[in-house]
Amino acid sequence: MSFIDKAEHKAEEILGEVEAEVGDLTGNDQLTAEGRKDQVSGNVKQTGDSVKDAASNPGDTFKGDGR
Repeated sequence: MSFIDKAEHKAEEILGEVEAEVGDLTGNDQLTAEGRKDQVSGNVKQTGDSVKDAASNPGDTFKGDGR
């Protein structure tokens, strides 16, 4: 998974969080809902990134700390 994709997904989550907060503060329910949707979408994409990383490096999952 590329760094750019991960950064875009994190940015989507953060912007969604800001958008939802602005919607809450202004009483704009549609903006709040859009922000929450973007937040969830960013989180789901980040989870997918983690799964892809784990699948591409299965040995890393089972490595211990050497004890």
